[in-house]
Order: sequence, then structure tokens, then C-alpha cells
Amino acid sequence: MTVIVGYVPNPLGRVALEHAIAEAALRGAPLKILNVSRPGAYVDASTADAAEIKRLVPEAVSYDFEQVAEDDVAEAVLAAAQAASASLIVIGLRRRSPVGKLIMGSSAQRILLEAGCPVLAVKEPAAQ
Repeated sequence: MTVIVGYVPNPLGRVALEHAIAEAALRGAPLKILNVSRPGAYVDASTADAAEIKRLVPEAVSYDFEQVAEDDVAEAVLAAAQAASASLIVIGLRRRSPVGKLIMGSSAQRILLEAGCPVLAVKEPAAQ
């Protein structure tokens, strides 16, 4: 059973990755790091670098890194979880206003509600 993490190269993404690494190690499971970015975008801040991933994941953890071009982040994560028979999905969760949720939707909410396995939603630590 695989641990899936939705990764974006930002502080929240790194926190989600840290938790996913810990869960994969605890479970003795492989880790699948999924980076979803907009199709056709030449420059997208959400696109991860494979070299950065290699630096962030300890050698003791078996992982697979996949970049997916998809407009619907939730759909990409849910499809990857189903294909891998995931035992856990790890996602970063950020605060959004009610209006922001209405206008933009919530990928995290959709993943939480539609996933066929447990979902661990993590947030950035509070600034000190």
C-alpha cells in the first residue's frame, strides 16, 4: 500500500512532504510524490524540480515522483491514489475565506470527501 502526497514547491508543500515521508517510513510503504501543474503552462510556480525532491527525501525512503499536467488537482490526486491502491493521502491545507471557496472551489475538500482511503491534512506551523 502506497502513501500519496500532493506536493507543491512551497512551505506548505514541504510540510505535507515531511508528514508523508514520516508516514511512509512508519508504515514501511512506498511513497508517491505527485506534483500537479497546469497543462500548457511554460512557467508555473507549482511545478516541482526532481532534484529538489531528491534532496528532500531521505535515501532510506522508497519513492516515485510524478509530474501531472491537469487543471483539476483533486481529480489527479484521487486518480493516482486509486491507481496505486493508496493506504493514505497526505495533502497541505491552507485557510481560505468562504468567498474564496465559493469562487475557486476547494481541491482539499473534494479529496477529503471523495478519497477511498484515509486522508491526512496538514497545515503550516504558525509563524513564531
